[in-house]
Amino acid sequence: MLLSLYRACSAALAPLAPPFLLWRARMRRARLRPEDRLRSQERLAKPSLPRPHGRLAWLHGAAAADIAPLIPLIERLGAAGFAVLVTTRDDGSTPIRLPPTALHQCAPLDAPRFVKPFLAYWRPDVALFAASEFWPNFISESRKRGLPINLINARLSARAFLFWRKLPGVARDLFGGVDLCLARSEADAQRFRFFGASCAQAAGDPIYDLAPSPADAAALARLLARIGARPVWAAFPAGALEEDIVIEAHQKIARNFPDLLTIIAPRHAKRGFDVALRAGRLGLDARVATAADHDSGALPAIHIAGAGDAGLFYRATGVIFLGKSLRGGGGINPVEAAKLGCAILHGPDVDDFEEVYAAVDGAGGGAVVNDAQALASEASLLLFDAAELRAMGRAAADEVERLGGASWRIMQALAPYLAQIFVRPEIEDEAES
Repeated sequence: MLLSLYRACSAALAPLAPPFLLWRARMRRARLRPEDRLRSQERLAKPSLPRPHGRLAWLHGAAAADIAPLIPLIERLGAAGFAVLVTTRDDGSTPIRLPPTALHQCAPLDAPRFVKPFLAYWRPDVALFAASEFWPNFISESRKRGLPINLINARLSARAFLFWRKLPGVARDLFGGVDLCLARSEADAQRFRFFGASCAQAAGDPIYDLAPSPADAAALARLLARIGARPVWAAFPAGALEEDIVIEAHQKIARNFPDLLTIIAPRHAKRGFDVALRAGRLGLDARVATAADHDSGALPAIHIAGAGDAGLFYRATGVIFLGKSLRGGGGINPVEAAKLGCAILHGPDVDDFEEVYAAVDGAGGGAVVNDAQALASEASLLLFDAAELRAMGRAAADEVERLGGASWRIMQALAPYLAQIFVRPEIEDEAES
Protein backbone atom coordinates (compact mmCIF):
# COMPACT_ATOMS: atom_id res chain seq x y z
CA MET A 1 0.00 0.00 0.00
CA LEU A 2 2.81 2.42 0.88
CA LEU A 3 4.61 1.71 -2.37
CA SER A 4 1.40 2.28 -4.31
CA LEU A 5 0.92 5.57 -2.47
CA TYR A 6 4.52 6.57 -3.28
CA ARG A 7 4.04 5.80 -6.96
CA ALA A 8 0.76 7.73 -7.05
CA CYS A 9 2.31 10.77 -5.33
CA SER A 10 5.37 10.74 -7.59
CA ALA A 11 3.10 10.57 -10.64
CA ALA A 12 0.92 13.40 -9.37
CA LEU A 13 3.88 15.67 -8.61
CA ALA A 14 5.69 14.99 -11.90
CA PRO A 15 4.20 18.04 -13.72
CA LEU A 16 5.87 20.28 -11.11
CA ALA A 17 9.32 18.86 -11.85
CA PRO A 18 10.46 21.26 -14.64
CA PRO A 19 9.93 24.51 -12.68
CA PHE A 20 11.28 22.86 -9.53
CA LEU A 21 14.55 21.87 -11.22
CA LEU A 22 15.05 25.36 -12.64
CA TRP A 23 14.26 26.93 -9.26
CA ARG A 24 16.78 24.67 -7.53
CA ALA A 25 19.46 25.50 -10.11
CA ARG A 26 18.84 29.24 -9.58
CA MET A 27 19.09 28.78 -5.81
CA ARG A 28 22.51 27.22 -6.27
CA ARG A 29 23.84 29.86 -8.65
CA ALA A 30 22.98 33.46 -9.38
CA ARG A 31 23.02 32.77 -13.11
CA LEU A 32 22.01 29.60 -14.91
CA ARG A 33 24.74 27.98 -16.97
CA PRO A 34 24.04 26.05 -20.20
CA GLU A 35 25.03 22.82 -18.45
CA ASP A 36 22.43 23.51 -15.73
CA ARG A 37 19.68 23.45 -18.33
CA LEU A 38 21.22 20.36 -19.94
CA ARG A 39 21.29 18.47 -16.64
CA SER A 40 17.73 19.50 -15.87
CA GLN A 41 16.61 18.09 -19.20
CA GLU A 42 18.39 14.82 -18.46
CA ARG A 43 16.55 14.58 -15.15
CA LEU A 44 13.33 14.88 -17.15
CA ALA A 45 14.37 11.85 -19.24
CA LYS A 46 15.48 13.94 -22.22
CA PRO A 47 18.85 12.45 -23.12
CA SER A 48 21.78 14.54 -24.34
CA LEU A 49 23.69 11.63 -25.89
CA PRO A 50 22.81 8.86 -28.35
CA ARG A 51 22.46 5.30 -27.16
CA PRO A 52 25.56 3.21 -27.93
CA HIS A 53 25.14 0.21 -30.24
CA GLY A 54 25.14 -3.26 -28.76
CA ARG A 55 24.77 -4.45 -25.20
CA LEU A 56 24.27 -1.79 -22.54
CA ALA A 57 24.68 -2.08 -18.77
CA TRP A 58 23.01 0.62 -16.69
CA LEU A 59 24.92 1.55 -13.53
CA HIS A 60 23.23 3.98 -11.15
CA GLY A 61 24.71 5.65 -8.09
CA ALA A 62 23.82 8.67 -5.99
CA ALA A 63 26.85 10.77 -6.88
CA ALA A 64 30.34 10.71 -8.34
CA ALA A 65 31.70 9.50 -4.99
CA ASP A 66 29.60 6.32 -5.30
CA ILE A 67 30.73 5.68 -8.88
CA ALA A 68 34.46 6.31 -8.41
CA PRO A 69 35.12 3.01 -6.53
CA LEU A 70 33.36 1.14 -9.35
CA ILE A 71 35.67 2.30 -12.15
CA PRO A 72 37.51 -1.09 -12.15
CA LEU A 73 34.12 -2.83 -12.52
CA ILE A 74 33.15 -0.52 -15.39
CA GLU A 75 36.41 -1.41 -17.11
CA ARG A 76 35.68 -5.11 -16.67
CA LEU A 77 32.18 -4.68 -18.10
CA GLY A 78 33.71 -2.89 -21.08
CA ALA A 79 36.17 -5.74 -21.60
CA ALA A 80 33.21 -8.15 -21.52
CA GLY A 81 31.57 -6.35 -24.45
CA PHE A 82 29.23 -3.93 -22.68
CA ALA A 83 28.84 -0.22 -23.09
CA VAL A 84 28.04 1.26 -19.67
CA LEU A 85 25.53 4.01 -19.00
CA VAL A 86 26.38 5.67 -15.68
CA THR A 87 23.69 7.79 -14.05
CA THR A 88 23.90 9.88 -10.88
CA ARG A 89 21.44 12.11 -9.07
CA ASP A 90 23.91 15.00 -8.65
CA ASP A 91 24.16 17.81 -11.19
CA GLY A 92 27.38 16.56 -12.73
CA SER A 93 29.47 19.37 -11.21
CA THR A 94 31.91 16.76 -9.88
CA PRO A 95 33.55 15.19 -12.92
CA ILE A 96 33.69 11.41 -13.22
CA ARG A 97 36.69 10.05 -15.09
CA LEU A 98 34.98 7.23 -16.91
CA PRO A 99 36.63 4.68 -19.22
CA PRO A 100 36.03 5.10 -22.99
CA THR A 101 33.33 2.41 -22.93
CA ALA A 102 31.15 4.41 -20.51
CA LEU A 103 29.05 7.57 -20.69
CA HIS A 104 27.35 9.68 -18.05
CA GLN A 105 23.85 11.14 -17.76
CA CYS A 106 21.93 12.57 -14.85
CA ALA A 107 19.39 10.07 -13.60
CA PRO A 108 15.72 10.79 -14.26
CA LEU A 109 13.53 11.77 -11.35
CA ASP A 110 11.95 8.74 -9.71
CA ALA A 111 8.49 9.12 -11.23
CA PRO A 112 6.88 6.81 -13.83
CA ARG A 113 6.52 9.77 -16.19
CA PHE A 114 10.32 10.02 -16.41
CA VAL A 115 11.56 6.50 -15.66
CA LYS A 116 9.50 4.87 -18.43
CA PRO A 117 10.82 7.03 -21.32
CA PHE A 118 14.32 6.78 -19.87
CA LEU A 119 14.21 2.99 -20.04
CA ALA A 120 12.51 3.05 -23.43
CA TYR A 121 15.25 5.21 -24.91
CA TRP A 122 18.32 3.55 -23.41
CA ARG A 123 16.98 -0.04 -23.45
CA PRO A 124 19.53 -1.38 -20.93
CA ASP A 125 20.19 -5.11 -20.80
CA VAL A 126 20.98 -5.17 -17.08
CA ALA A 127 20.44 -2.76 -14.18
CA LEU A 128 23.12 -2.29 -11.53
CA PHE A 129 22.21 -0.15 -8.52
CA ALA A 130 25.21 0.92 -6.44
CA ALA A 131 25.56 1.52 -2.71
CA SER A 132 22.21 2.47 -1.15
CA GLU A 133 20.27 3.69 -4.20
CA PHE A 134 16.90 1.93 -3.85
CA TRP A 135 14.35 4.05 -5.70
CA PRO A 136 10.95 2.30 -5.93
CA ASN A 137 10.01 3.43 -9.44
CA PHE A 138 13.47 2.62 -10.79
CA ILE A 139 13.17 -0.91 -9.46
CA SER A 140 9.50 -1.52 -10.29
CA GLU A 141 9.76 -0.21 -13.87
CA SER A 142 12.93 -2.23 -14.43
CA ARG A 143 11.09 -5.35 -13.27
CA LYS A 144 8.25 -4.66 -15.69
CA ARG A 145 10.74 -4.62 -18.56
CA GLY A 146 12.26 -7.90 -17.38
CA LEU A 147 15.62 -6.33 -16.60
CA PRO A 148 17.95 -8.32 -14.32
CA ILE A 149 18.22 -6.14 -11.20
CA ASN A 150 21.47 -6.35 -9.24
CA LEU A 151 22.57 -4.41 -6.19
CA ILE A 152 26.35 -3.97 -6.24
CA ASN A 153 28.62 -2.61 -3.54
CA ALA A 154 25.35 -2.54 -1.63
CA ARG A 155 25.27 -1.19 1.86
CA LEU A 156 22.62 -0.87 4.52
CA SER A 157 23.92 1.02 7.52
CA ALA A 158 22.67 0.37 11.02
CA ARG A 159 20.68 3.60 10.86
CA ALA A 160 19.13 2.66 7.50
CA PHE A 161 18.37 -0.81 8.80
CA LEU A 162 16.41 0.65 11.71
CA PHE A 163 14.52 2.89 9.28
CA TRP A 164 13.53 0.02 6.99
CA ARG A 165 12.46 -2.09 9.99
CA LYS A 166 9.66 0.43 10.47
CA LEU A 167 8.56 -0.34 6.87
CA PRO A 168 9.14 -4.10 6.60
CA GLY A 169 6.60 -4.62 3.82
CA VAL A 170 8.15 -1.93 1.65
CA ALA A 171 11.65 -3.26 2.32
CA ARG A 172 10.71 -6.82 1.39
CA ASP A 173 9.04 -5.65 -1.79
CA LEU A 174 12.13 -3.64 -2.79
CA PHE A 175 14.88 -6.08 -1.79
CA GLY A 176 13.10 -9.40 -2.08
CA GLY A 177 12.73 -9.17 -5.84
CA VAL A 178 16.30 -8.33 -6.81
CA ASP A 179 18.17 -10.95 -8.82
CA LEU A 180 21.46 -10.53 -6.98
CA CYS A 181 22.59 -8.48 -3.98
CA LEU A 182 26.37 -8.13 -3.68
CA ALA A 183 26.94 -6.39 -0.37
CA ARG A 184 29.99 -4.47 0.75
CA SER A 185 30.35 -6.50 3.94
CA GLU A 186 28.88 -9.56 5.63
CA ALA A 187 27.02 -7.29 8.08
CA ASP A 188 25.36 -5.53 5.14
CA ALA A 189 24.50 -8.88 3.55
CA GLN A 190 22.82 -10.07 6.74
CA ARG A 191 20.69 -6.93 6.87
CA PHE A 192 19.57 -7.42 3.27
CA ARG A 193 18.75 -11.09 3.96
CA PHE A 194 16.62 -9.98 6.91
CA PHE A 195 14.41 -8.12 4.42
CA GLY A 196 14.04 -11.07 2.08
CA ALA A 197 17.06 -10.71 -0.21
CA SER A 198 17.97 -14.39 -0.04
CA CYS A 199 20.52 -13.84 -2.82
CA ALA A 200 22.57 -11.41 -0.69
CA GLN A 201 26.26 -12.21 -0.33
CA ALA A 202 29.35 -10.27 0.71
CA ALA A 203 31.66 -9.38 -2.19
CA GLY A 204 33.87 -6.81 -0.50
CA ASP A 205 34.47 -3.16 -1.27
CA PRO A 206 35.67 -2.34 -4.81
CA ILE A 207 37.28 0.82 -3.50
CA TYR A 208 40.41 -1.24 -2.80
CA ASP A 209 40.71 -2.10 -6.50
CA LEU A 210 41.22 1.49 -7.61
CA ALA A 211 44.51 1.86 -9.43
CA PRO A 212 46.63 4.96 -8.69
CA SER A 213 46.20 7.64 -11.30
CA PRO A 214 49.14 7.73 -13.73
CA ALA A 215 51.81 10.34 -13.11
CA ASP A 216 53.77 12.37 -15.63
CA ALA A 217 57.22 10.78 -15.38
CA ALA A 218 58.98 13.94 -16.53
CA ALA A 219 57.07 16.13 -14.05
CA LEU A 220 57.86 13.67 -11.25
CA ALA A 221 61.55 13.66 -12.14
CA ARG A 222 61.65 17.47 -12.12
CA LEU A 223 59.88 17.62 -8.76
CA LEU A 224 62.24 15.08 -7.19
CA ALA A 225 65.23 17.01 -8.54
CA ARG A 226 63.93 20.21 -6.98
CA ILE A 227 63.30 18.48 -3.65
CA GLY A 228 66.76 16.95 -3.57
CA ALA A 229 67.82 15.68 -0.16
CA ARG A 230 65.49 17.93 1.82
CA PRO A 231 63.05 16.34 4.30
CA VAL A 232 59.60 16.66 2.76
CA TRP A 233 55.99 15.92 3.60
CA ALA A 234 52.69 16.80 1.93
CA ALA A 235 49.37 17.94 3.36
CA PHE A 236 45.93 18.07 1.75
CA PRO A 237 43.88 20.33 4.02
CA ALA A 238 40.23 21.24 3.54
CA GLY A 239 39.32 24.69 4.80
CA ALA A 240 41.05 27.42 6.75
CA LEU A 241 41.13 25.50 10.04
CA GLU A 242 43.14 22.59 8.66
CA GLU A 243 45.33 24.94 6.62
CA ASP A 244 46.29 26.83 9.79
CA ILE A 245 46.98 23.55 11.58
CA VAL A 246 49.31 22.46 8.77
CA ILE A 247 51.14 25.80 8.82
CA GLU A 248 51.57 25.54 12.60
CA ALA A 249 52.78 21.96 12.27
CA HIS A 250 55.35 23.10 9.69
CA GLN A 251 56.72 25.63 12.17
CA LYS A 252 57.07 22.95 14.85
CA ILE A 253 58.70 20.38 12.55
CA ALA A 254 61.12 22.99 11.17
CA ARG A 255 62.66 23.38 14.61
CA ASN A 256 64.26 19.97 14.13
CA PHE A 257 64.53 20.11 10.32
CA PRO A 258 65.60 23.65 9.31
CA ASP A 259 65.55 22.83 5.58
CA LEU A 260 62.06 21.26 5.76
CA LEU A 261 59.88 21.36 2.66
CA THR A 262 56.12 21.29 3.27
CA ILE A 263 53.87 20.82 0.24
CA ILE A 264 50.34 22.08 0.82
CA ALA A 265 47.63 21.20 -1.70
CA PRO A 266 44.32 22.82 -0.63
CA ARG A 267 41.19 21.08 -1.90
CA HIS A 268 40.19 24.30 -3.65
CA ALA A 269 42.95 25.84 -5.74
CA LYS A 270 41.66 29.39 -5.14
CA ARG A 271 42.59 29.05 -1.49
CA GLY A 272 46.28 28.73 -2.31
CA PHE A 273 46.95 32.46 -2.32
CA ASP A 274 45.13 32.88 0.99
CA VAL A 275 47.31 30.12 2.51
CA ALA A 276 50.45 31.81 1.20
CA LEU A 277 49.32 35.15 2.64
CA ARG A 278 48.64 33.72 6.09
CA ALA A 279 51.95 31.85 6.14
CA GLY A 280 53.80 34.97 4.97
CA ARG A 281 52.39 36.94 7.90
CA LEU A 282 54.16 34.44 10.17
CA GLY A 283 57.46 35.11 8.45
CA LEU A 284 57.45 31.89 6.44
CA ASP A 285 58.65 31.54 2.86
CA ALA A 286 55.47 30.34 1.17
CA ARG A 287 54.68 30.59 -2.53
CA VAL A 288 51.95 29.33 -4.83
CA ALA A 289 53.15 27.17 -7.71
CA THR A 290 52.76 28.71 -11.14
CA ALA A 291 53.37 27.45 -14.64
CA ALA A 292 56.52 29.58 -14.84
CA ASP A 293 58.31 27.95 -11.90
CA HIS A 294 57.44 24.28 -12.51
CA ASP A 295 60.73 23.35 -14.11
CA SER A 296 63.53 24.96 -12.14
CA GLY A 297 64.52 26.92 -9.09
CA ALA A 298 64.63 26.09 -5.41
CA LEU A 299 61.34 25.34 -3.76
CA PRO A 300 60.25 27.57 -0.85
CA ALA A 301 59.79 26.25 2.67
CA ILE A 302 56.05 25.94 1.94
CA HIS A 303 55.22 25.00 -1.62
CA ILE A 304 51.52 25.49 -2.38
CA ALA A 305 50.14 23.50 -5.30
CA GLY A 306 46.85 22.14 -6.58
CA ALA A 307 45.13 19.07 -5.17
CA GLY A 308 44.89 17.76 -8.73
CA ASP A 309 48.58 16.85 -8.49
CA ALA A 310 47.96 14.54 -5.52
CA GLY A 311 49.31 11.46 -7.31
CA LEU A 312 52.54 13.32 -8.05
CA PHE A 313 52.99 14.31 -4.41
CA TYR A 314 52.13 10.83 -3.12
CA ARG A 315 55.03 9.50 -5.19
CA ALA A 316 57.44 12.28 -4.25
CA THR A 317 56.86 12.26 -0.48
CA GLY A 318 56.66 9.50 2.08
CA VAL A 319 54.66 11.29 4.76
CA ILE A 320 51.24 12.76 3.96
CA PHE A 321 48.40 14.31 5.90
CA LEU A 322 44.92 13.71 4.45
CA GLY A 323 42.59 16.45 5.57
CA LYS A 324 38.85 16.94 5.56
CA SER A 325 39.19 14.86 8.71
CA LEU A 326 39.67 17.15 11.70
CA ARG A 327 36.21 18.70 12.06
CA GLY A 328 33.53 16.40 10.67
CA GLY A 329 34.50 16.57 7.01
CA GLY A 330 34.28 12.83 6.37
CA GLY A 331 37.83 12.29 5.15
CA ILE A 332 39.63 11.86 1.81
CA ASN A 333 39.88 8.48 0.10
CA PRO A 334 43.25 7.04 1.28
CA VAL A 335 43.47 4.05 -1.09
CA GLU A 336 45.65 5.69 -3.75
CA ALA A 337 48.09 7.02 -1.16
CA ALA A 338 48.22 3.62 0.53
CA LYS A 339 48.87 1.81 -2.75
CA LEU A 340 51.77 4.17 -3.43
CA GLY A 341 53.34 3.29 -0.07
CA CYS A 342 52.67 6.51 1.85
CA ALA A 343 52.57 6.76 5.62
CA ILE A 344 49.13 8.29 6.18
CA LEU A 345 48.29 10.79 8.91
CA HIS A 346 44.69 11.94 9.30
CA GLY A 347 42.18 13.37 11.73
CA PRO A 348 39.50 11.37 13.59
CA ASP A 349 36.52 12.43 11.44
CA VAL A 350 36.71 10.03 8.49
CA ASP A 351 33.13 8.75 8.35
CA ASP A 352 33.00 8.68 4.54
CA PHE A 353 35.83 6.10 4.48
CA GLU A 354 35.60 4.75 8.01
CA GLU A 355 36.23 1.10 7.16
CA VAL A 356 39.17 1.90 4.87
CA TYR A 357 40.91 4.05 7.47
CA ALA A 358 40.22 1.48 10.18
CA ALA A 359 41.86 -1.22 8.06
CA VAL A 360 44.90 0.90 7.18
CA ASP A 361 45.34 2.15 10.74
CA GLY A 362 44.87 -1.35 12.15
CA ALA A 363 47.63 -2.66 9.90
CA GLY A 364 50.00 0.07 11.07
CA GLY A 365 49.88 2.09 7.86
CA GLY A 366 48.13 5.15 9.26
CA ALA A 367 47.85 7.22 12.43
CA VAL A 368 45.25 9.59 13.87
CA VAL A 369 46.24 13.14 14.79
CA ASN A 370 43.98 15.63 16.55
CA ASP A 371 45.88 18.91 16.39
CA ALA A 372 49.01 20.66 15.14
CA GLN A 373 51.16 19.30 17.97
CA ALA A 374 50.20 15.69 17.27
CA LEU A 375 50.62 16.19 13.52
CA ALA A 376 54.07 17.70 13.99
CA SER A 377 55.15 14.94 16.40
CA GLU A 378 54.06 12.10 14.10
CA ALA A 379 55.54 13.71 10.98
CA SER A 380 58.81 14.49 12.76
CA LEU A 381 59.14 10.90 13.95
CA LEU A 382 58.66 9.56 10.44
CA LEU A 383 61.02 12.08 8.86
CA PHE A 384 63.66 11.19 11.45
CA ASP A 385 63.24 7.39 11.27
CA ALA A 386 63.44 6.23 7.65
CA ALA A 387 62.96 2.58 8.65
CA GLU A 388 59.70 3.36 10.45
CA LEU A 389 58.54 5.41 7.48
CA ARG A 390 59.19 2.52 5.08
CA ALA A 391 57.51 0.02 7.39
CA MET A 392 54.42 2.19 7.76
CA GLY A 393 54.14 2.77 4.02
CA ARG A 394 54.61 -0.93 3.29
CA ALA A 395 51.92 -1.85 5.84
CA ALA A 396 49.44 0.51 4.18
CA ALA A 397 50.19 -0.88 0.71
CA ASP A 398 49.98 -4.51 1.84
CA GLU A 399 46.67 -4.00 3.62
CA VAL A 400 44.82 -2.42 0.69
CA GLU A 401 46.27 -5.10 -1.58
CA ARG A 402 45.00 -7.82 0.76
CA LEU A 403 41.49 -6.32 0.77
CA GLY A 404 41.31 -6.00 -3.02
CA GLY A 405 39.55 -8.26 -5.50
CA ALA A 406 35.94 -7.17 -5.01
CA SER A 407 35.58 -6.09 -8.66
CA TRP A 408 36.62 -9.55 -9.80
CA ARG A 409 34.21 -11.22 -7.36
CA ILE A 410 31.36 -8.99 -8.52
CA MET A 411 32.03 -9.89 -12.16
CA GLN A 412 32.16 -13.58 -11.26
CA ALA A 413 28.78 -13.32 -9.51
CA LEU A 414 27.28 -11.37 -12.42
CA ALA A 415 28.65 -13.77 -15.03
CA PRO A 416 25.52 -16.00 -15.29
CA TYR A 417 23.26 -12.98 -15.86
CA LEU A 418 25.63 -11.38 -18.36
CA ALA A 419 26.00 -14.66 -20.26
CA GLN A 420 22.23 -14.91 -20.68
CA ILE A 421 22.19 -11.45 -22.22
CA PHE A 422 24.59 -12.49 -24.97
CA VAL A 423 22.43 -15.42 -26.08
CA ARG A 424 19.50 -13.07 -26.69
CA PRO A 425 19.08 -11.23 -30.02
CA GLU A 426 20.92 -7.94 -30.40
CA ILE A 427 19.03 -4.93 -29.07
CA GLU A 428 18.63 -3.50 -32.59
CA ASP A 429 17.05 -6.76 -33.71
CA GLU A 430 14.58 -6.57 -30.83
CA ALA A 431 13.65 -3.03 -31.79
CA GLU A 432 13.01 -4.06 -35.43
CA SER A 433 10.85 -7.02 -34.45
